[in-house]
Amino acid sequence: MKIRVVAVQFKPRKGDVEHNLDRIADTLRQIVEAGVPADVVVFPETITSGYFLEGGVREAARTREQILHALAQRYRPFARWEPLDVVLGFYELWQGKYYNSALYLTLYPEPESCRIVHTHRKFFLPTYGVFQEKRFVARGRNIEAFPTRFGPATILICEDVWHSITGTIAALKGAEVFYVIAASPGRGFHGENIDNVAKWQQLLCNMAEEHGVWVVNASLVGFEGGKGFVGRSMVVNPFGQVVVSAPLMREAMVTATIDTEEIAIARANAPLLADLEAGLADLLIEMQEIAAEQHARYRQ
Repeated sequence: MKIRVVAVQFKPRKGDVEHNLDRIADTLRQIVEAGVPADVVVFPETITSGYFLEGGVREAARTREQILHALAQRYRPFARWEPLDVVLGFYELWQGKYYNSALYLTLYPEPESCRIVHTHRKFFLPTYGVFQEKRFVARGRNIEAFPTRFGPATILICEDVWHSITGTIAALKGAEVFYVIAASPGRGFHGENIDNVAKWQQLLCNMAEEHGVWVVNASLVGFEGGKGFVGRSMVVNPFGQVVVSAPLMREAMVTATIDTEEIAIARANAPLLADLEAGLADLLIEMQEIAAEQHARYRQ
């Protein structure tokens, strides 16, 4: 199966959810009216509000139903007849807590037909350096593979990717396409080179190659409080090769066609996921022993 994906990076207006939803809808309008081949359009982490909100998360947070309704109404005037899938990041209010979350939506011409396919709540919350997420949002509890119109997928948010176990869990659960959304401030500038841009590419390529999956990444751009988000959104194939990437530090969108038949070829060439599945029972025993040791240590 071939999946036409578009990764979008733009600078949201900090804290202005309605304006940012307008911009998301306008981007979709441009894609539809220009006839850009697109099955899935992917927007970055916290695109509805900006990232560094701290206590402002409470004002910017929305329920997933509110995001779906707002986007469905905005999409209606220019909607195409075939459905369009959208991935986007937002601050979520859910069951009395705030989360850094992502939605996978399917949009139709009729707002009442639009639906939420999946919600991912960021599992790993960075709270070091310039990051203070644990102070303002709760942690998600699951890494899931979920069905889409184009096969099984997963969503990971920024720090989730820096822990290799999340990709492993998603791949073992059957995900073939990883939608990775991020808000990554630039760190380590050396002329035109930026350390964490190179690190991001390394992480995404390693994840794709190790598990034989496609990775679609959309990253925030723009400045918030003197911190600049670098962009460089990219699509990586199951062989760990970057197919296309967006420019640094400016708004852009990039397109690519995912061929899921390449997944089987990549996994046959490098059967690392199969090796992992074969050793999974023993690995679980090891993990249980580690968990028991840590539990005993905490009780001392």
